[in-house]
Amino acid sequence: MKKLFPDLKKQIEKAESIIIFSHVSPDGDTLGSNIALSLMIEQCFGKKVDSVFVGTLPVTYSYLPDFSRFQDVQKIKDNKVYDLAIAVDVASKDRLVSGSLIYDKAKFKVNIDHHKTNVGYGDINIIDSDAACVGSILFKIFKDWNLKITKDVARCLYTSLMTDTGGFKYENTTPETFMLAAELVQLGVSPNQEYRACYETKPQSMVQFQAYIVSNTSFYCDGKIAISKITRSDMSKFNATDEYTEGIVEVLRTSKNVEVAVILKETKDGYTKVSLRSKTLDLTPIVLDFGGGGHSFAAGCTIKKPIAIAYDKLLTRIKSELE
Repeated sequence: MKKLFPDLKKQIEKAESIIIFSHVSPDGDTLGSNIALSLMIEQCFGKKVDSVFVGTLPVTYSYLPDFSRFQDVQKIKDNKVYDLAIAVDVASKDRLVSGSLIYDKAKFKVNIDHHKTNVGYGDINIIDSDAACVGSILFKIFKDWNLKITKDVARCLYTSLMTDTGGFKYENTTPETFMLAAELVQLGVSPNQEYRACYETKPQSMVQFQAYIVSNTSFYCDGKIAISKITRSDMSKFNATDEYTEGIVEVLRTSKNVEVAVILKETKDGYTKVSLRSKTLDLTPIVLDFGGGGHSFAAGCTIKKPIAIAYDKLLTRIKSELE
């Protein structure tokens, strides 16, 4: 992986136009990594960077420095050709949705990720499946290039690290995770402030919505499987946005006997978006059957079927994996 760092630096140095992509339904890792890389390129290389999101930009992360820099990919002209396109934390190119058209047109493409299901769709693919988050990969890149990491960049990297380790409690939390966190704190990050800004500023309607979804959870296989559905009607009832669903699947996993937790969400086009979490079961064989991807214990997919059909298909597949 490290041998590719000089190649990436050369591409940044020679590029006149640069765009950095976050994945659809963006989380703290893809957004924090996007801003961190954008700021470093602008501050250290003197290049202008377009930072784009796909779908809806969650206000949960509006506390991040320079959050207003994000542009809706829909506002980028279809005929614009960038010298360099970089995707951060994008496990597969279809996670760019309509942005994949702009990514593909770029003269040079880079893919920086930590999902083990990433097949490598860029001209340069910097993929480390052992990394806790993409932010940790970027930190290594910045250090390798001897760049000065500002407090704002450190805050973005910390959000990447904090959110993708579930507040330093997921299986991807390692000694290296804490060493990186310590370095970021030395650069000015306040763990208390970052945690409160990210996890303790939910609107009342979001708390009520999440409580409703959790209360309607169904359990199977002696409590080993926990599944809850989110319909468009549920979303309308609470005037919920997509970010209201974030974190619910982790709550389901906290039940003592649950091995696999699942949230199925009905999309506007009538399909079903699925988020899965597990304590010990490798989820990748399950989601790959449905064209998805992710990590061993945190994965997802989109099933192009109505939610009732998707529910039955997925439940049957999970049961077969547990048997």
